[in-house]
Amino acid sequence: MAGNRTLTIIKPDAFCSGKAGKIIAHLEAGGFRIVAARVTHLTEAEAGAFYEVHRERPFFRSLVTFMTSAACMPMVLQRDDAVIALRSAIGATDPAEAASGTVRKLYAESKERNAIHASDSDENAAREVSFFFADTELIRAM
Repeated sequence: MAGNRTLTIIKPDAFCSGKAGKIIAHLEAGGFRIVAARVTHLTEAEAGAFYEVHRERPFFRSLVTFMTSAACMPMVLQRDDAVIALRSAIGATDPAEAASGTVRKLYAESKERNAIHASDSDENAAREVSFFFADTELIRAM
């Protein structure tokens, strides 16, 4: 369903420090349902391809290095207005600027080690979901 699914990634900093369960519980309490999930360790080529839209930005190289530093957990989440709701639930990129009670305020270490990724549009959500998951891996009805 368009607009009802989005991608998130529990990034290496949060996954490796044992915060994944708390983040998942936080998202589920916010009305999200997990329709696909896996643990993976991205290669440099995979991280570079995933973050291709940022290739010309000054933080691209450090982002790829960070995302390949350890395991991460991509997930497909479902709920009404999934993209907007998830962006609200995770908070600002910089945890110092994130609203109280958001994932990044609670679990992020810094602007770069910010615990979680979220798609920024329905179009990018569709692209990002298909980057990590085949249609056959997604739960059909919840």
